[in-house]
Amino acid sequence: MPPDRGSRRSSLLRSRLPQEGRRVTSLLDRPAPTAPADLTLRRGAARVLIDNWTGVSTVPSRTLYPHQWSWDSAFIAIGLRHLSARRAQQELESLLNAQWADGRIPHIVFNPAVAHSAYFPSPDFWQSSHAGRKSGAPAATETSGIVQPPVHALAAWLVHLTDPAESRRRGFLPRVLPRLTAWHDYLLGRRDLGGGGLAAVVHPWEPGMDNSPCWDTALHRIQPSAPSGFRRADLHHGHPADRPTDLDYGRYVRLAADYREAGYDDRTARFAFAVEDPSFNALLIVSEWALAAMAQELAMPGRRHTERAGRLTRALVDRLWDEEARIFRVRDLHDDRPVAERSVSGLIPLVVPHLPDQVIHGLRATLTGPHFDAPTGGLVPSYDLTGPAFDATRYWRGPAWFNTSWLIERGLRTHGLACEADRIRTSFLGQAEQSGFAEYIDPSTGTGRGAQNFSWTAALTLDLLSDRTEPPL
Repeated sequence: MPPDRGSRRSSLLRSRLPQEGRRVTSLLDRPAPTAPADLTLRRGAARVLIDNWTGVSTVPSRTLYPHQWSWDSAFIAIGLRHLSARRAQQELESLLNAQWADGRIPHIVFNPAVAHSAYFPSPDFWQSSHAGRKSGAPAATETSGIVQPPVHALAAWLVHLTDPAESRRRGFLPRVLPRLTAWHDYLLGRRDLGGGGLAAVVHPWEPGMDNSPCWDTALHRIQPSAPSGFRRADLHHGHPADRPTDLDYGRYVRLAADYREAGYDDRTARFAFAVEDPSFNALLIVSEWALAAMAQELAMPGRRHTERAGRLTRALVDRLWDEEARIFRVRDLHDDRPVAERSVSGLIPLVVPHLPDQVIHGLRATLTGPHFDAPTGGLVPSYDLTGPAFDATRYWRGPAWFNTSWLIERGLRTHGLACEADRIRTSFLGQAEQSGFAEYIDPSTGTGRGAQNFSWTAALTLDLLSDRTEPPL
């Protein structure tokens, strides 16, 4: 953005935003905390979040993603807390207001002011208030029927720690703790489809890594919906070479439609796609530790959550760790076998505290080895650089994403691997600035791909620029 245009926009924002918004934009006027370059980057990241704020939540992108997305909002709150703890709380609370009675947090909360044609699958496809009625879908808010990774409790705990006085004044933790506990109960109850103690995902969109090669074998069993049966709004805002193919999209639509026809009921649905994903379960473990910390803060028993975190960690290692390959594998529950592909999902468990030493050392070796050490350095590719399905530009089949790299950076620090963490942090901040806060980058060239001014990229930039002194979980 040219400086003169940015200056005009900043002034315009100040004139339009209410008092709380003006407190957020006050960051733009603060003196440099360290170097002027850091302040410029901080201002740019703050401006992205201000521009993408809708009044109750933040859209991932004004073009490609015009509604509220579940794990996006969690990452956004982690960054927003450095601008306004109150707004970060509101980000999470607006999402939780759409929670289903069975505990699930839907992966999209639809804005009724946005035309159905702006995004597909739209509310008229999901039909949540009607098709999901018996599963507890809210009657007054349209959502999707599937979920996304459970990073929300971690986000809520970090938001609380940023301004505990404001959190206590507003009763933030007492409000969100029961809802987040119900969310985890849903995942560990109705979604333990493999019987091994881990949560399963039943659609490729649920782990957040939409068309990862890890899903290819399972997806090949799915009869796709005909292209005439759906309309792809994503291709209006992204190059087809960067997006999932029509064939894959047809399979996504088929799986979602079948789940809808089953009333989104996990007890009766017959899942043609069901896998245990290491990243999804790692985030569930970390969020269980966060729930334990919240309970302790509220002088409530937290033992249930620490015990669940321990059981989940053991199950994660027992079921998904590949000692020879030194990475966590996806497990396909159709044949109860690990998937051969290496993806960034298998590295994200670094974020889990109390991992066995051999697992930590193995993940470190894989991260810095030929499979994931990208030519640009730092940001972690979403898929094995040497793998047969690697594609440097196609969605989740190779590009490096900022949110997954943030998780790995956090995991490295959790286990005292500061040098490797510093390398990711330096690359993250440089690539975020150079790419215009892109959705993701080409790991071979560093070129920004997907949407620009992407909210979680900006939010996590703010987090890495800030003094993160919160105690470990």
